[in-house]
Parts: sequence; structure tokens; C-alpha cells
Amino acid sequence: MKRIFIALKVEAEEPLLLMISSLKSGLSNDIIKWTSSDNIHITLAFLGDTEENMIKLISSMLKEKCKETERFELILKGLGVFRNSRDPRIIWTGIETSEKLVHLYEIIIKGLKGLNIKLEDRPFNPHLTIGRIKQLNDRETLGILIEQYQNSELQIIPVPEVILYESILLHSGPVYKPLAKFNLE
Repeated sequence: MKRIFIALKVEAEEPLLLMISSLKSGLSNDIIKWTSSDNIHITLAFLGDTEENMIKLISSMLKEKCKETERFELILKGLGVFRNSRDPRIIWTGIETSEKLVHLYEIIIKGLKGLNIKLEDRPFNPHLTIGRIKQLNDRETLGILIEQYQNSELQIIPVPEVILYESILLHSGPVYKPLAKFNLE
């Protein structure tokens, strides 16, 4: 049994790294678990604990579906929080609307449902998790930083492949181990 998810890898470049650095220094008195730059990704589907035989079926499905999809690019844009501004839990960077990303997501979800895999029932909201807020003392600085970056285009991300990851939870934080990579055409 492995804890798995399907995602797109993001290699952080200078504008994104500078924004993250600005957030870290501006919010240095708060308790925030920052996402390691090695772990930055866009989740397409979180599957959780999955049996080995099911992982093989998922891999076969992903190989087939990715062959039907062309490579594309995404634009990282903006900054925001999940839950709400009064009680923020997640700091994220958004993805500019992309029909190709939505199409890729939809065919993968359809493939997973075809394998009778139960999925979270919530709308697709593509983003990069930058940090998880444990304790926030300075909401004002967070608000200023969000306003500063909310319309900023940060980076163009090439999407050449989909990756099936195993999430290994350690005391030091999660480690995301690629189990298989599926090239887009």
C-alpha cells in the first residue's frame, strides 16, 4: 500500500523563488510550514493509500491518456490563501486559466472513475501550495504581500509530462517520490 497522487512537476525559477523569499522574510514571525522548492507541484488527483495492483492499473491508464494529450505551457499568476482572509490556512500561487490543463485533468479523472476509484468531490482549483499556516500573528503583512503579488505573472511552466508520485510522510516533512512519468505527445 502506497500513499499516491498524480501531479505536474514545477521547477521554480527566479521570479517565483523571489516571491517565496519575500513571503518568508515578511512573515518570519509567524509559524508557517513552507513547501520545499523540490516539492512544488500542481496536484491533478490525490488518491491516498492505494494497493500495489491498483497502482499498476492507474499507471496503464495514465500512459494511455497522456498519449492523447499534447504538451503545453501554464502561466503561474497571483497569490492568495485558502479558507479565507480572516482564517488563512494555505498560501498559494495560482495558475492562469488553461483549457489544455482542464482537458488533461478531465481525461485523467474520467480514467480514474473508469477504474472505480473514489475521488474527492470538489471542483478543480489548480494552484501551487507555497506554505501551510500553523500560526499567523501578522495578517496585515500577509494582506500586503497578497495585494503586491495578486496580479503578478511569475513564471511560464512547461508541461511535458504527468507524474505518479508516492507521498512519504516523515517528521521532517513529506518526501514526494516519482513512481512513474508519462510523457505528453
